[in-house]
Amino acid sequence: MTKRDPDENGWLSSSQAWLDRMPETGDFAREFILDAPMTGRVAASGAKTMLDIGCGDGRFCRMMKAHGLQTFGLDPIAPFIARARARDPDGDYRVGFAEALPFGDATVDLTVFYLSLIDIDDMPTACREAARVVKPGGRVLIANLTSFFTSNGTTGWITGKDGRPYHPLGRYLEERADWVEWDGLRVRNWHRPLSAYMTALLDARLTLTHFDEPMPTGGPADRRARYRRTPFTMIMEWRKSL
Repeated sequence: MTKRDPDENGWLSSSQAWLDRMPETGDFAREFILDAPMTGRVAASGAKTMLDIGCGDGRFCRMMKAHGLQTFGLDPIAPFIARARARDPDGDYRVGFAEALPFGDATVDLTVFYLSLIDIDDMPTACREAARVVKPGGRVLIANLTSFFTSNGTTGWITGKDGRPYHPLGRYLEERADWVEWDGLRVRNWHRPLSAYMTALLDARLTLTHFDEPMPTGGPADRRARYRRTPFTMIMEWRKSL
């Protein structure tokens, strides 16, 4: 998303459809794949303060508040922030952009991108900003779609000559934003090769401390089976030097 137009990637016009479809437990990827390992990394970090960048309706902030953290949520989509404030009246939720965080240097112990980097146009600047506001020794924690999955764009699954389903690669090395539609939403997601993320985070002078491609721990059997064929999420944790 850009600083000029919060709806450039479609999230403002799709915000009500998103709020209508997203339960408090989260969707399949959040509830059954990412929540447990993300919560585990937060706990292992020892963080007391957390900024969720691209927080949506504040769901992960509420989860981490229940674990005793002081949380801050930021998102450029005003309806998401309004919902976050309604569900957590004592919380600190702000409208703003990842590329220009309204926080001072070395403000929090942990910054989080929970499935939000794919929506950010200037990803390298967002990574530098996430590193800037983290205290020395703090962490930047990322849950993202895998690059081999996003390279497929809107092609989706295909049936091979052997009759089996496949999710093919497509123009992997080409950075681009594709419009995707589902359940009344139309948003623009970025595909970037993994090297683009790694370069941006290394350029932000961060050190990789954890990487995982988690598997489902529950949910419908058919969803778990399809995910095992083509896992589509990853977790990275990066540390800021002392």
